[in-house]
Amino acid sequence: MNKSMLAGVGIGIAAASGIAAVAGLDLFSSGPQYAQVVTATPINETIKTPRQQCRNVTVTHRRPVQDENKIAGSLLGAVAGGVLGHQFGGGHGKDVTTVAGALAGGYAGNQVQGSLQDRDTYSTSQQRCQTVYDKSQKRIGYDVTYKIGNQQGKIRMDHDPGTQIPLDNQGRLELNTSA
Repeated sequence: MNKSMLAGVGIGIAAASGIAAVAGLDLFSSGPQYAQVVTATPINETIKTPRQQCRNVTVTHRRPVQDENKIAGSLLGAVAGGVLGHQFGGGHGKDVTTVAGALAGGYAGNQVQGSLQDRDTYSTSQQRCQTVYDKSQKRIGYDVTYKIGNQQGKIRMDHDPGTQIPLDNQGRLELNTSA
């Protein structure tokens, strides 16, 4: 073999090796590779915020009773009943009707005073409060199902990735980029 042929073969081998090295760098690819997003399900957290809810209510009170045993009503009723009973009968019968009138009048006076005391009321307005909770939703992330070739995977992300997730030069998800 002559020298020029050896030089040509050497140049050919060097050129082939250079082309193979450039092809290995994947310089001719059309852009970054992506994982295809199959689903992106939002994950929400329910937030309960307490607050006071107040309203005014009307409260009815019974006035304090000075004569709890209703003695005044019983006495006035007994006197009135005795006077009325004394108007009937004669002789010894007058005494019987007076006593019967006093007993009936005492009972009636006692009942009337009790009824009046029960209805002796007044009303006030009072504020009643209770704790209620307002609910709101906060998005905390997304459960993402993705596919790289025939392989499927799942990951939780803090943002919606859209339809694709970029891959690094080793075919792993690039999660530092945000949509």
